[in-house]
Amino acid sequence: MFNDIGPLELVTLVVLAVLVFGPDKLPKMIQDVTRTIRKIREFSESAKQDIRQELGPEFKDFEFEDLNPKTFIRKQLDNDDLGLKEIRNGFDLKKEMAEVTDAVNGREPESSSSSGSSASSGGSVDMTKRPEKPGDERPPYDADAT
Repeated sequence: MFNDIGPLELVTLVVLAVLVFGPDKLPKMIQDVTRTIRKIREFSESAKQDIRQELGPEFKDFEFEDLNPKTFIRKQLDNDDLGLKEIRNGFDLKKEMAEVTDAVNGREPESSSSSGSSASSGGSVDMTKRPEKPGDERPPYDADAT
């Protein structure tokens, strides 16, 4: 809860508490705060138990931390049932970007040695746009203009 408070800040808070509440009232205030925190935790735990009982036995492994979107997504992505690790390992971003760059610049990819159709090049898709008419050529793509 207070992971970002350093030792100097903690000493400053203690000195400030002694100055504000005084040395006579400070132990009573600490007891009241800890009692309140304990009651809030007990109330929270009883509410969680009530919700689990109302949901039924099919939700007995339900964790309220899973309702946090980050935790939910992380848990689902770590699940290997979807095969995401295989997809992630089979995807080469540098190769894909090189192919897109070659397609945009109108060059042949280095991995393809033949200049035939997409069926003869091993299933890769030719993304270069060829002019439909010989006289209807487009100006070259300018990356700085966009």
